[in-house]
Amino acid sequence: MRLILQRVTSGKVTVDGKPIAAIGPGMVILLGIAHTDGETQAHTLAEKVTHLRIFEDDQGKLNRSILEVGGQALVVSQFTLYADTRKGRRPSFTDAALPDIARPLIERFVTILRELGVPTQTGEFGAHMLVEITNDGPVTILLDAN
Repeated sequence: MRLILQRVTSGKVTVDGKPIAAIGPGMVILLGIAHTDGETQAHTLAEKVTHLRIFEDDQGKLNRSILEVGGQALVVSQFTLYADTRKGRRPSFTDAALPDIARPLIERFVTILRELGVPTQTGEFGAHMLVEITNDGPVTILLDAN
């Protein structure tokens, strides 16, 4: 399981010209699932994201978690995070999980975030999405469960 987390002032997902999710301050999480991932990886990364101190305190230091600032999360499935570009010019996605594995793990990751107290919205699995991200900082972090 791999994700790119961006601290944002806002995030939005549109499918077929219709907005399906929007958040204010918090984080947009682009989430990729490998075929070897399971419940353990979902739980590990959800816990990490929830308590990661990437929001500024009163002194301007990255010292607060999303819970402490009352932020929201927007999770967008992104199999392209497992692109292998070592050979040729066309990426290979053989390490990315098939939809029947990826979808339930993304849903589980979202459920865990919500259980931990993070208001969370999602994109639409498998859809062509337009994702608007207003990166704050910018703060962009890559996390890998493996």
